[in-house]
Amino acid sequence: MKPKVLITNRVPEDHLAPLAGWTEIIQGPGGGALMPRDEVLRLAPDLDAIINQAELKVDRELLDRAPRLKIIASVSIGTDHLDTDVLAAAGVVATNVPDAFVESAADCALALLLCVARRITEADAYVRSGAWPGDGFQPGRWDGALLAGKTIGIVGFGRIGRGVARRAEAFGMRVRVHDPACADDPRHLPLYELLAVADVLSLHLPLLPSTRGLIDAGKLALLPKGAIVLNLARGGVLRDDALVDALKSGHLGGAGLDVFENEPNPHPALFDLPNVILTPHIGGGTRESRRQGRLLCAENVARVLKGQRPLTPVGKS
Repeated sequence: MKPKVLITNRVPEDHLAPLAGWTEIIQGPGGGALMPRDEVLRLAPDLDAIINQAELKVDRELLDRAPRLKIIASVSIGTDHLDTDVLAAAGVVATNVPDAFVESAADCALALLLCVARRITEADAYVRSGAWPGDGFQPGRWDGALLAGKTIGIVGFGRIGRGVARRAEAFGMRVRVHDPACADDPRHLPLYELLAVADVLSLHLPLLPSTRGLIDAGKLALLPKGAIVLNLARGGVLRDDALVDALKSGHLGGAGLDVFENEPNPHPALFDLPNVILTPHIGGGTRESRRQGRLLCAENVARVLKGQRPLTPVGKS
C-alpha cells in the first residue's frame, strides 16, 4: 500500500512533486478553504503524514487517532500550534519552513507601514467615493508621515526582523532592535529604551509564554506620540484592547495588523478606525513563497517516510 499523505487544503500538483507517484495524496477543499478538524480526525487512522497550514492544532487528541502517523509538516514559520512534547512522546516528527516566507513577510511589513504612514487606504476610499471631483485638489488634506529620518524599533530580530531592517534602511529610517539573541548588535536596545524612541514599532517575535501579552497598555504608553504599530508576528504578543485604547486616545498615529489576539476575530473597534490597516494573516503569502514552502514540506515528508532525517525539524524531532 502507498503511504497516505493528507494536505489540509487543495494545491497545484507540482507543489507536492517529491511525493508524486509513490504516495496517495489526499487534498482538502478548494477555493482557499481548509479541511475541518473533524474531517482530519476522521481520516487520521489511515494517515502516514499530514501537511497543514499552521491552522491544525496538533495535540494528544489528534495523535491518539493517528497510530500510523510519522510526520506533521507545517507550511509555516511558526510552530505554536504544535504540542512538541506530545509529538516527541509519540515518536512523530514535526517540521516547519523557516525561510520560505521571510522575504514576503518583510515586504508586507513595509507595505502596511506605507499604507498607514501615507494614508493610502483612506485616500483610496475617498477617490472611490466620488467626492474628489467636487472637492477639487486640496493640498495638505491627505498628507501623511515621511519615513526617512524616523526610527523603527524592531522587536524580534530573526530572519523576518532582519528583512524588515534592510528595507527600512533603504527608506532612510534609523533601525533599533530588541532581541536577547542579538544583544551584541550595535543597534540593540533594552525594550523600554527602544519603545521610548520608536516612531514605528514592528513586532516579529514568536508566541511563547514569555511573549504572550508582551506589548500591553503600559508599553504602548512609552511610545512617542503619533507612533505607528505593526504586528506581523502572532496576535497574542499584542493586547488588542490596549492598542484600541491607545489609538482612540490619539496617542498612537496608526497601526498595521496582519494578526490578531483573537484571530480570526479582530477587536470590533478596529473596524471603525480609519488609521488602521487590517489584513487576514497574509504576511508571508505570495505565490512564490507558498510554492517554496509546500515543496519543502513535501520533501520533509518524503524523507521521513523513507526513513531519513527531515531537512527542517522542530522541537524534539
